[in-house]
Amino acid sequence: MVATFPEVNQRGRTRPALIDCDLHSELDSERDLFPYLSTRWREHIETYGLHPPAGGFYPRFMDHRASAIPPSGRRAGSEVGFTRTDFLDRYNVAYGILNCLSGAAGQQNLELGAALARAVNEWHVNEWLDPEPRMRATITIAHEDPPSAVAEIKRWANDRRFVQVQFSGRPQEPMGRRKYWPIYEVCEEYDLKIMSHAFGSYGQPITGTGWPSFYLEEHVGPAQAMQANVISMVIEGVFEHFPGLKVVSVENGFAWLPSLMWRLDSAWQLLKSEVPHLKRLPSEYIREHVYLSTQPMEEPNRPRYFEQMLKHFGSAVDHLLFASDYPHWDADNPDEAFPVTLSPELEQKIYFANAAALYGLE
Repeated sequence: MVATFPEVNQRGRTRPALIDCDLHSELDSERDLFPYLSTRWREHIETYGLHPPAGGFYPRFMDHRASAIPPSGRRAGSEVGFTRTDFLDRYNVAYGILNCLSGAAGQQNLELGAALARAVNEWHVNEWLDPEPRMRATITIAHEDPPSAVAEIKRWANDRRFVQVQFSGRPQEPMGRRKYWPIYEVCEEYDLKIMSHAFGSYGQPITGTGWPSFYLEEHVGPAQAMQANVISMVIEGVFEHFPGLKVVSVENGFAWLPSLMWRLDSAWQLLKSEVPHLKRLPSEYIREHVYLSTQPMEEPNRPRYFEQMLKHFGSAVDHLLFASDYPHWDADNPDEAFPVTLSPELEQKIYFANAAALYGLE
């Protein structure tokens, strides 16, 4: 059954609700996690610090919208009450899926990473999910340590307010590698999605040719990392082995998907003897298992090009999810996100129905 927009009267007008698939919960500092960390790890952080710092962003001056800073002066996105009034209520958000970029996955000290992951999840429950019933959350894991990641997923899997499990955009190895399969196995078992969020680096150059010189290069670069991860997951046989697994790409753009499917299919026709474990066209696995968020929005200089791009998606448009990236500096206003006026049917799908079907939300 196709989910439909619930509608409420807000400020004298009827406005359709939406599901935001990238709503950031921010740490004002790593001290926000201290109530959820043991004495050992609090003392460790106070003595040695974290790399990267929890809540730290590059470039620092671009990490949030000034208008999203709460009256307390804490970091934008760090107070559930202000996020509620400034965003959820203002834009009639039926559900907001919380993604915390805590740095837990990037710790070389795997024990510390696992402790931070657990602390972030407990912080989400106590300070976000319990106070605000419209919130859903992503399970933070130290994905470079699969045994601890599996244990952390099982710890929260029965709390259905957690809807997916978070990978950074650039893990230590391509996401199709067997190293990560225990994580995929437990996610399939509990019907949790895998979410790969843009950025992050496990100490390696973030492009195929080394480190870039400018932030501008980094800002437009995540798409190439996600394409590499999608290719890896398809070709390594992740979706053949885990037919119930779904992967959500967040903040990596989306216009690249049709051309990637075309090229993969063409290459597979020539080289499929190398990968006999693949039973179908690569594009068929992608259409069934891969979802993408809308932010950052693709904005061609002529609106009709955007409409043509959506036509290339075909049935894959049912896997396109609205995301705002609130409260970051380049967040999309839900009322002004698209460069064209969508048909009511397509608007309903992207803003609400696709995510509702994926995550089992009503």
